[in-house]
Amino acid sequence: MAEQYGVDLSALDQVVKELNQVLKDMGGPRSKAKHNTYIPKGALGKGFSEEAELYQEHAETKAKIEDEILKKIEDLIDDFGKKTEKTRGAYDDAETANSVKPKDLS
Repeated sequence: MAEQYGVDLSALDQVVKELNQVLKDMGGPRSKAKHNTYIPKGALGKGFSEEAELYQEHAETKAKIEDEILKKIEDLIDDFGKKTEKTRGAYDDAETANSVKPKDLS
């Protein structure tokens, strides 16, 4: 007799649901990176030789956090969620196909 296996489709549904919630929650860090991480002009003093460089580096780092790091994390979570949902659908289709048995034609 062939070995059988089982897949908990509700667990896969839960994974997809939780990943979608994580994506929704990622708006907070992105918003903070965009709107709450700034150095007001003059906050560190004025007229020193590294002033322009400091503000430029801050802007570049802020953009990297927002556009590269957080975006990559969001993309990874989104990709995993889509693959999990696709896998869940494939298992559901297989379960349906295996549960429908043709009538005995003999």
